[in-house]
Amino acid sequence: MTARVGVVTFPGSLDDGDAARAVRIAGAEPVRLWHGDPDLRGVDAVVLPGGFSYGDYLRCGAIARFAPVMETLVDAARGGLPVLGICNGFQILCEAHLLPGALTRNQHLHFRNRDQVLRIEAAGTAWTNAFQAGQEILIPVKNGEGCYVADAATLDQLEAEGRVVARYVGGNPNGSQRDIAAITNPAGNVVGIMPHPEHAVEALTGPSLDGLGFFTSVLKHLVGAPA
Repeated sequence: MTARVGVVTFPGSLDDGDAARAVRIAGAEPVRLWHGDPDLRGVDAVVLPGGFSYGDYLRCGAIARFAPVMETLVDAARGGLPVLGICNGFQILCEAHLLPGALTRNQHLHFRNRDQVLRIEAAGTAWTNAFQAGQEILIPVKNGEGCYVADAATLDQLEAEGRVVARYVGGNPNGSQRDIAAITNPAGNVVGIMPHPEHAVEALTGPSLDGLGFFTSVLKHLVGAPA
């Protein structure tokens, strides 16, 4: 049976169509979910896409965190549902307290858009099991508020528990502490990543096919998950 992966659309989402296409290329059925509807439609996993949800008013992700769909999603994620937050989706996951820390204004105060090398640090999550720890991949980054920050105790805990999923290599595009590009929750089912794997799934449009591994990983995870 084909896995069904939900892709949420918020007002201001830009990359929901790209995320749905990545899901389809990976071999799953994308299911479009609407921010104002709490029904997750029985999906097996969820992607929160990039963009500017609710215009990034107050703080990035701060309003989206209270969307009806998030009320259901938070409980489902805590129950083990795989959730991937990309860029704005990462910001939303932090605002919803599914992930620690926060994403703040890039230290250099400029929007950064470039192809970025990442090193996969944690290959045991629901979204990264297609990679090897230490593997370097190339995917685009595009953000103005992508600087990951947390207090020292939280950063040390992420490091000690192996919850830093990916780091920037060859230059930090936004000043994120400890070059952190992606993190996970303790269970490994919720991952937030600032760069955009959904923009590196086709040779025609991406700098590589390296992003596809995030989407094939969750399918592998679902096959191995208990019924």
